[in-house]
Amino acid sequence: MFKKDNVWIGLALGLVLPALGFLIVQLLKRNFTFLGKADLLYIGCVAINLWLLKLAYKKEMEASAKGIISATFVCALLFFYYKVQKG
Repeated sequence: MFKKDNVWIGLALGLVLPALGFLIVQLLKRNFTFLGKADLLYIGCVAINLWLLKLAYKKEMEASAKGIISATFVCALLFFYYKVQKG
């Protein structure tokens, strides 16, 4: 998955994969009404980065791990902003 140890690659992966997870959650919530208030699914999108972080540390890619951690904070802030706006 990782070809270079780079903060920008980690940041990109840390933002793209949770974004894909968010889109999947949106599709699921539209098609299944019982998932209408399942905010735990959004937290799962942020948790995807934990899996990426584990891979980065396992392959000893410290710079990529720093990018993934940064992206995790961005995703978490976006989640909290979403929750505040939703009320």
